[in-house]
Order: sequence, then C-alpha cells, then structure tokens
Amino acid sequence: MIYFDNSATTAIYPQALDSYVQTSKRVFGNPSSLHDLGSQADRLLQQSRRQIADLLGVIPEEIFFTSGGTEGDNWVVKGTAMEKRAFGNHVILSSIEHPAVRKTAEQLSDLGFEISFIPVDSKGFVDMGALQKLIKKETILVSVMAVNNEVGSIQPIQKISQLLEKYPKIHFHVDAVQAITKIPTQEWLTPRVDFAVFSAHKFHGPRGAGFIYWKKGRKLAPLMNGGGQEHGMRSGTENIPAIVAMAKALRLSFEKHEARPEHMKTLKEALVQSLSTFDRVTIFSEGENYAPHILCLALEGIRGEVMVHAFEEKQIYLSTTSACSSKKESVSSTLKAMAIPSRLATSAVRISLDESNTIAEIEQFLIIFRQIYQRFSKISSQG
Repeated sequence: MIYFDNSATTAIYPQALDSYVQTSKRVFGNPSSLHDLGSQADRLLQQSRRQIADLLGVIPEEIFFTSGGTEGDNWVVKGTAMEKRAFGNHVILSSIEHPAVRKTAEQLSDLGFEISFIPVDSKGFVDMGALQKLIKKETILVSVMAVNNEVGSIQPIQKISQLLEKYPKIHFHVDAVQAITKIPTQEWLTPRVDFAVFSAHKFHGPRGAGFIYWKKGRKLAPLMNGGGQEHGMRSGTENIPAIVAMAKALRLSFEKHEARPEHMKTLKEALVQSLSTFDRVTIFSEGENYAPHILCLALEGIRGEVMVHAFEEKQIYLSTTSACSSKKESVSSTLKAMAIPSRLATSAVRISLDESNTIAEIEQFLIIFRQIYQRFSKISSQG
C-alpha cells in the first residue's frame, strides 16, 4: 500500500497512540476535580500546553485546546464577530480558504456582516494590492491560510503582517493546519498574527484534537459556554488522552522534519520532473513558494474521481482536491478562484506526502501512472 493522502489525515504515530492508551488507563480523573486524580489530569494538561507552546516559541497561556481545525476556525471567525461587532462588521478572507472559514463567514453574512474576498492569481497566491484596497474602517478580521490545502501555495503571511501593522485593531487569523511541521514556523507565525489554528490528525496525532494559538492581549467571545474550562473561554471537559497524544505527536513531527528537512521536497521534485513529461498532464503546484508536501495535477479528459479509483485498484491512495469536498463531485474552490478552466479543474487530483514516504514509493507510483496514462489515452483515441 502507498498512502499519498496525508493532507486529508495522517496515521497516528505508535508512540502517540501508546500515550493515548496509557493516559486513558491511568489518568482518568476530570482535570477540574479537586481530588488527586483530578490534579494528575490537570498536571498532564498543563504539561502538554507547555510542550506545544515551547515547540511554537510562544507562552503556555497562548495555547487553547479544541477538537480540531474546524472548531478553531469557527471560534476565531465567530468569536471575533461577536467580540468586535460594536467596532465594525466587515470580514476579509482569501478566496481560497478552507470551508471551515468560508462557510463560517457565509453564516455571518446571513447575520448582517459584510464579507469580502481577496482574489488570487493564476498560481493561487493572494493579491496584496487587492487586500489593501479592501481594508476599511469597519474591518475587524482578516483571515488568510498559511498553506492552501488543495494546491499547496504558501501565502505571503509576512507581507500581510507588514501591511496589517498599520491596522493594529484588526484581528489577523491564520489557518495553519497544512503549514505546521511542513514549512518553517517563522514564515507563518509572525508577531502580527493574532490567532493560528491547528489540527492533531494532520501531524500524526489523534482525530478530534487541536489547538489555537491566541496572542495574549487579543479578545474573542467564547464559542462554547459552560463549566469555564480553558480560562473560561472554551467550556467542556478536556480530552486529556488526546491532548497528551497530540503534544507527543507534534514533538515527534518536528523532530522527524528537522532530521530530514529536504526529504519531502526531494520526493515532490522527482514527481514533478517525471509527470511534467506527459503531454496531457497539467501541474498546478510547480515552482517557488509551494509547500513541499502537496502536488496538485490534472490528467486532461479524465475526471479526478476516476483517477482516484484507478489508483485505488493498485492500492495507491490519493484524493481529488480537498478531502472535505472529494465525495461531493464539486469543482475545486481553489482552482475555480485561480480561474482554471473547468475541463482541467474537474480532472484535478492531489498527492500529499509525508516524512514516511519513500523514493521507492514515488518510483512505484510513476510506474502505475504510466500504465493508467496509456490506458486512458487509448480509450480517448478510440472515442
């Protein structure tokens, strides 16, 4: 089996899974309880918070635990809207945001908020000039993802940060789900970033766990109210086993990437070099400023889902574009924003790599790709 769908989810590290199991067995107290079992759980909670903060170079008080990226994005977007409505009702987001951001903004639009979209160029990068023109007195939030989940374009977070230095009252939110452990932290966690969102299952942690970086001094309204956990900002009994496993997985992911910083880049370059020789292949993730782990391409005339199933027959697993829309047979929202013709957009597939992938897997994939390419080329010529 060859697994090339790591942007959708990753296999949990055995060490992280062991941490989850052992914590579940041994530390089952509620961290809010006053007795010793509760204190044990709370110590693990705070230890995990410190470990994650240290890995990101921030302070523990700036880490808030969630159930994952979708909750985190919803919290920042809605929490900003509720907290700052008295000061403005204008939200700006890039036209290639994940549905967790885009659909949340659409919900705000139904409630009377004004939503503006930053256009992107044909390569999938936001237009800085357009962003500057969109900002106005009523703007309360700018949301731009660090790495696009469909084509892998690395957005100019540093340039956006420089622009927003002139507007200190505007919240700057970065969906960093596809960036963490893949590109250097300093490229997307700048001092001007107010909120960044993460999901454990993207870096070999458990599903259903995530966290927000929340810069000290910024304010959000709570998304969930109740018992007052997470400094009163995110109520609900903390999932201690998942949080402990997430912290372990994040540390291991950083260590593996630091040990082989060029590994995924080498794998991707091998893929691009070979795939670009095929006449009917269009690559959307080639060139500078693309993440090393995401490669989006199209085999013209063959729908993306057909390609996915053709590879699945050979036990090679990839996806159409975003896992969140792959079963809906809809055109990639990112490729649409990039003005890619629908004949190519409907043929798009995404290969997403990981540190565990090997050059032998790349070579095997290319052998199968040639077979599939020849098969579909014969069918097209006969048609």
